[in-house]
Amino acid sequence: MPMTPAIQIDQVHKSFGAFEALRGIDLTIAQGEFFALLGPNGAGKSTLINLLAGLLRPTSGKLSVMGHDVVNDYQSARRLLGVVPQELVFDPFFNVREMLRFQAGYFGLGKENDAWVDEVIESLGLTDKAYTNMRRLSGGMKRRALIAQALAHKPPVVVLDEPTAGVDVELRQMLWEFIKRLNREGHTIILTTHYLEEAETLCSRVAMLKQGKVVALDSTHNLLNRIPGKNLRLRLAATSLPASLTPLLRSQDEGHYTFALPEVAQIEFVLSELRNADIKVEDMELIEVDLEDVFMEIVRQ
Repeated sequence: MPMTPAIQIDQVHKSFGAFEALRGIDLTIAQGEFFALLGPNGAGKSTLINLLAGLLRPTSGKLSVMGHDVVNDYQSARRLLGVVPQELVFDPFFNVREMLRFQAGYFGLGKENDAWVDEVIESLGLTDKAYTNMRRLSGGMKRRALIAQALAHKPPVVVLDEPTAGVDVELRQMLWEFIKRLNREGHTIILTTHYLEEAETLCSRVAMLKQGKVVALDSTHNLLNRIPGKNLRLRLAATSLPASLTPLLRSQDEGHYTFALPEVAQIEFVLSELRNADIKVEDMELIEVDLEDVFMEIVRQ
């Protein structure tokens, strides 16, 4: 018998008045996947997450979490899902440990869950702050506490909506170690992020949204192979380029020029054109195509 998907989304539309935020989304995420949901601002990522969490209702279509419909079987679906929101929303009246115990209590869990709560606190570096009131935590610590809150009831499916926005490097590394461990233990992880290198490193499959539609859905490996060649980054002693190089120019920033080269052999062409124009190359770096290149290519289309 095939395993029930962690997330099943069938032909989901969501409109706000005349504005159509989601336009026929189809998506199946298997149990145990580490999945990235990417897209520019306004693509519909947060709307989709709010639908999964039951905070919004779809205009049409169906969504389910571990086989439970998010509308008709809301309670079961919500119990199986942990969502880390972008915004820092917290209860100002409790300390960290109290908040996590209350959160687990909303899902019917009592003292039998305390060992897990303590494990989450330790894994996210909150041990020293366990008895500190939420109001008195720094921004970075509040972010950790919100991640802990989403995990308090040990949900099999975890949605992380921009979890590392504005956090320090130490927390980022600590968070990913813990999330990778949860994934190894069988939890399904769905990540939205602006740090595309995170998605590239962590996620085995990626969906890219644009204007409420899925415009790319594939393994990270296959998406990276969609764009052939490499990027050539040069630091040049020049204010303008030969016209022959303009078609290859991908970006320009204070004397640094990045060229998208479909073939490695074109490096020689770029360098010879610069030589002919008496433009001196001060530094040179050859860079592999990354998920950001794929993302920019798809968004431009």
